[in-house]
Order: sequence, then C-alpha cells, then structure tokens
Amino acid sequence: MLNGRLWLMPASLSLSLGAWVSQRRACQALGIDRSTVRYASTRPDDEPLRGAMKAVAAERRRFGYRRIHVMLDRHGILMNQKKLRRLYREEKLQVRRRGGRKRALGTRRPMLVPDGAIARWSLDFVSDTDGRRFRVLAVVDDYTRECWH
Repeated sequence: MLNGRLWLMPASLSLSLGAWVSQRRACQALGIDRSTVRYASTRPDDEPLRGAMKAVAAERRRFGYRRIHVMLDRHGILMNQKKLRRLYREEKLQVRRRGGRKRALGTRRPMLVPDGAIARWSLDFVSDTDGRRFRVLAVVDDYTRECWH
C-alpha cells in the first residue's frame, strides 16, 4: 500500500509495462472488475462439520450421506443437504461394503468314492425348450453310472 492506495503488479502487466501500476489501472487493462480482485470469501470453516460427519460415518459404516444428515440433525447440527453431499464427496466417504460371508476352514472333507451300487445317488433337473417346457428329473447311481427309471 502506498499513500493509502492499493498497488498491484499483475504478471501479465509486469512483462509489458515493467513498472508498478495501481490496482485500478491494472484491472482496467485486464478488463476485470476490482471487486473480483478484492473479493475475500466469508464462508465459515467446515472443519467442525467435517469432523462430526466423519464421526457418524465411522460409527455407522453402512450409513450414506442421507442417513448421516438425519443423525447430524438429531445431534443439533443443522446443515443443507447439498452442502453435506459436497463435504461427503470431498472427504471421500462412501458406504463401506459388508464383509463377505466367513466360510469355515478345514471342515470340508473330500467326497468318498461309493463302495457299491445303490450307495450314493446324484440327481439333477434337465430341461429342454422346444416351444413348450419339458423338464426331466435325472437320477443316477454314482457307482454304476446307470440312470434310475
């Protein structure tokens, strides 16, 4: 600041003029409004909201942004749903997938070979579509490989 006036040296003007120019003249030369250059955002800090959102998401991992919005409302944190959605995306929060079904390890044993006829049977439904539905239950003896009829 010099004599109560703001001075600005834009990069594009410094190459052409090579001297300091007033903010008014620099903005006029660039064709932009001075209010654009002087603008300072008054948006409040989002960190408390982000923290509360992360806390709910950590506690309830299957909650999406809509249910997190309801939970924050219940805790007295009022927020526009569009803003919550924007913060949800910026924090890369996603509904985490459920864990897969845990299978028992080591409890399976190989299927025994049948030691004679009629010891073990296998069955299957076989269908044929030739304009009308035709289904057959095929029952086979595993030892002799013969079809039961």
